[in-house]
Amino acid sequence: MDLNFNKNEDHNRLLLSALKKKLIKVKLGGGKIRIEKHKSKGKLTARERIDYLLDSKTKSIEIAAFAGEEMYQEHGGCPSGGVVVKIGYVKGKQCIVVANDATVKAGAWFPITGKKNLRAQEIAIENKLPIIYLVDSAGVYLPLQDEISPDKEHFGRIFRNNAVMSSMGITQISAIMGSCVAGGAYLPIMSDEAIIVDKTGSIFLAGSYLVKAAIGESIDNETLGGATTHCEISGVTDYKAKDDKDALDTIKNIIDKIGDYDKAGFNRAASKAPTKDENEIFGILPKARNVPYDMVEIIERLVDNSEFEQYKEGYGKTILTGYARIDGWAVGIVANQRKLVKTTKGEMQFGGVIYNDSADKATRFIANCNQKKIPLVFLQDVTGFMVGSKSEHSGIIKDGAKMVNAVSNSVVPKFTIIIGNSYGAGNYAMCGKAYDPRLIAAWPSAELAVMSGNSAAKVLLQIETASLKKKGEEITPEKEAELFDKIKSRYDKQISPYYAAARIWTDGVINPLDTRTWISMGIEAANHAPIEKKFNLGIIQV
Repeated sequence: MDLNFNKNEDHNRLLLSALKKKLIKVKLGGGKIRIEKHKSKGKLTARERIDYLLDSKTKSIEIAAFAGEEMYQEHGGCPSGGVVVKIGYVKGKQCIVVANDATVKAGAWFPITGKKNLRAQEIAIENKLPIIYLVDSAGVYLPLQDEISPDKEHFGRIFRNNAVMSSMGITQISAIMGSCVAGGAYLPIMSDEAIIVDKTGSIFLAGSYLVKAAIGESIDNETLGGATTHCEISGVTDYKAKDDKDALDTIKNIIDKIGDYDKAGFNRAASKAPTKDENEIFGILPKARNVPYDMVEIIERLVDNSEFEQYKEGYGKTILTGYARIDGWAVGIVANQRKLVKTTKGEMQFGGVIYNDSADKATRFIANCNQKKIPLVFLQDVTGFMVGSKSEHSGIIKDGAKMVNAVSNSVVPKFTIIIGNSYGAGNYAMCGKAYDPRLIAAWPSAELAVMSGNSAAKVLLQIETASLKKKGEEITPEKEAELFDKIKSRYDKQISPYYAAARIWTDGVINPLDTRTWISMGIEAANHAPIEKKFNLGIIQV
């Protein structure tokens, strides 16, 4: 291996190490002291509950682990959004599990908590995937109630989704394993079946203090809304459990008896590992984001047998399109080629930039995959569409619009992995979050923004210096350099993959070696939902 390979490998493995350290911290939730206090009540933590529920020695993926990262600091923070979400297997059936983390503000709902819960329900709805709620929450976090309560994408949308999923025949099971108060009480009771843990679980619209204040009635919480009350008097819940494990065992027994699901029918063969070493990804991917590399080398380390059958290989070379298998599943891959390429006319094209011909090729390939019922995988390392008079006169906007149209109207499931750059309209055309990928994940090397940090800082610097000059300030070279560094530092923080993951613009930051698992489990989930729509591009400029 050459020196650059070794430097790249060192850099990318350091990024991976940082990711692992962040995940260890996130998994502590509200911290060791709060975990001890929680467990002293005879309760398992949210992560322990999920681990006990999911089949042992099977794969799982965690959705939005970094939700809320470095957000709400003035309120003490909200690690992982105060809720843990995983896709895994219960009695051999793929499910999505949503567990409130009561060590984080007693499981109270911050704005990002609502967004994360809605994302979990969106995954369940799109894939017709059974969903399990492990409820232990104090309800809406009142200091931020105006950001979580009244709008369409806020707290109340969750219960609307409960009703919609029920009408779609999507299995919903809830276990009340702690507090379940106010509006939040509707979530488990709008599920198909509800389990409540004796003595630790409670459910009511208003707790004992509020009841006393509102109507003058004196009553304790257990009598008001405990397991005995709701299993023997109100009939609100369906099963009484003696402890957390008993409740989780009941869920396992229910899931075990669910009938088989209708299949979408995506093609799957026996899984084969890549013949090229996956670990070499760390040395191939450059440390600097503007250094070219061959994306084919990355693809060959992600796909079965390292076999990638390119479509229109000699045309539109800044986008790679082709067929492969990932863990046995047939996929169509659309990837940004990052090396400098030469056209048949002898012209050079910049890697990572979408040109007219590459947009045209991608549009045609996406249509082909829709016709053949082949899931799409987008590998992003894109700086945007080509600019300048030549591109404009050639109709780059028209060709780009065709590609965006194809991505938007695609009916086969789409999966997006952000490997490097994800800038501007390139993010859109390559199936960014706004274009409904079933799952979207970023490698630690990813950057998401309107433009790169350097470019943005230069633009913002021009605006800032012009404003200061109007106020009569003298801008020395030293002052300009100081302003540039300040602006770039702020912008670089915002283009971090963790900044995006905190706001659930992606479903997570992942180890590149976990990419195959994410895509495979994502397609397996999508296979629960037969395709009901026909692919139609609508009106486009030819």
